[in-house]
Amino acid sequence: MNPAELYETHRDLLARAVEATVARDYWSAFPESPSKSVYGEEAAPAGERAFTALLGKPFPIDVPGATGSVATERSPYGLELAVSYPRADPLALVAAARAATPAWRAIGPEGRAGVAAEILRRINAASFEMAHAVQHTTGQAFVMAFQAGGAHAQDRGLEAVAFALAATTRLPSRASWSKPQRGGDPLTLDKTATVVGRGVSVVIGCTTFPTWNSYPGIFASLVTGNPVIVKPHPGAVLPLAITVRICREVLAEAGLDPNVVTLAAEEPGDGIAATLATHPDVRIVDFTGSSEFGDWLEANARQAVVYTEKAGLNTVVLDSTADYRGLLRNLAFSLSLYSGQMCTTPQNILIPRDGIETDAGHRSVDEFGADLAAALGKLLGDPGRAAGTLGAIVNDGVLSRLSEAGTLAAVAPSATVADAQFPEATIRTPLVARLDAADEKTYTREWFGPVSFLITTESTDHSLKIFTETVRGHGALSALVHSTSPAVIEAAREAALDAGVHLSENLTGGVFVNQTAAFSDLHGTGANPAATAALTDDWFVTGRFFTLQSRRHA
Repeated sequence: MNPAELYETHRDLLARAVEATVARDYWSAFPESPSKSVYGEEAAPAGERAFTALLGKPFPIDVPGATGSVATERSPYGLELAVSYPRADPLALVAAARAATPAWRAIGPEGRAGVAAEILRRINAASFEMAHAVQHTTGQAFVMAFQAGGAHAQDRGLEAVAFALAATTRLPSRASWSKPQRGGDPLTLDKTATVVGRGVSVVIGCTTFPTWNSYPGIFASLVTGNPVIVKPHPGAVLPLAITVRICREVLAEAGLDPNVVTLAAEEPGDGIAATLATHPDVRIVDFTGSSEFGDWLEANARQAVVYTEKAGLNTVVLDSTADYRGLLRNLAFSLSLYSGQMCTTPQNILIPRDGIETDAGHRSVDEFGADLAAALGKLLGDPGRAAGTLGAIVNDGVLSRLSEAGTLAAVAPSATVADAQFPEATIRTPLVARLDAADEKTYTREWFGPVSFLITTESTDHSLKIFTETVRGHGALSALVHSTSPAVIEAAREAALDAGVHLSENLTGGVFVNQTAAFSDLHGTGANPAATAALTDDWFVTGRFFTLQSRRHA
């Protein structure tokens, strides 16, 4: 089908997605359960076969100007991947992207949204293949890989499509203008408005959430008229290679140049990301990863609009609670999910020196620490359940930080967990260390992975002050407060506004501070150093295009 036909095919889905971005209620276009009753009896085995068929051979994809091949991935679960990819020539990729731009621009916002919706539909059909690819490159457990790497990432992609479609169609593409003239015929003009992409877009993927973090940038850039070069992290190429393959298939079938989307695989150290990001024709950069490289991009990719998501000091402020057991269960799960290898996992847990009041009585700092350690032990005591919650450690950098934190006074030491299905996987429980508010050099550094700190402060007011100052200075993507006091909750809200971070309050049930829902929750704010934009809001899409006008006498 051509782009116009694809838009008509997906018109209802796109309209519902645009509506959801305004309503902010629960809505999901793609089912998150890997159940047979949802995806069918054959979906799971077919997806596993598709994944297995990719192993040990060159990945089936064309890349403009490829120079040899690379094979850079290692499964955290010990499975031999040995998938090779064409090694990218960055200059050839940029040239191919520019050549593909005029025809991509010509089909208009609706045509581009129709193509994007079809790509997402086909990615969803490949969800089981994708889940295995995400699991064996990131270390996420399978169910999480299916959800976060599949359905939730697809929802985030569709959310970006919806925001981009709404923004690019806000002005009419055609208008008539007539100005009355005294004693003569009116001045009449016909006017045309065309959405023009800013230029070549580069999306730089991360090793932990290659799809979830990349899809918003990919689809926002596509719908606003920009070709996209997808540069995966060398440790997590396969999920984005599958994505690019599907993009190129849909583009070709729609009669468009498949080089609207290309893959930039590299050897570690090739530096393709820096080369692409500073190329004069690259006008948009999306990046998820370390603060060091994110800061470098913001400082050096001066010709581009740069969207970054970097490190942060996610903070929990403890004051009091009416559901102590719920607090402990909820916090223990938040610390444990995917071994804390999430950009939203709590790191700094602030508690007053005099302890906190709870429905189970007063709890001193020592008692709270012991209770949190017990909650972690209960959650992760069964190895099978623990493996499904923790996943596997993604790389040696996480292990190094975990080892370094092990020298601190531990409230809950980290333990090794065995996975019967994947005996080679490295699985570790969270480490919670005890610090004092004076230990700023330790807790103002990000410890990505299963490392958190129970930090003793002088009071709740002191906790809120530390929260505000550390997030302002170092950034954060999430924050949580527990209090039964309306005054403390209000003070925490004000502190979060001053710090520029999203706040969760008194989470004790099945919603966790490190999870966000597409079409309702914003991820990142742009208001603190951890990110330059939110997934997904208007600023995330409006910087990617211009609207150019032509006019003529009617």
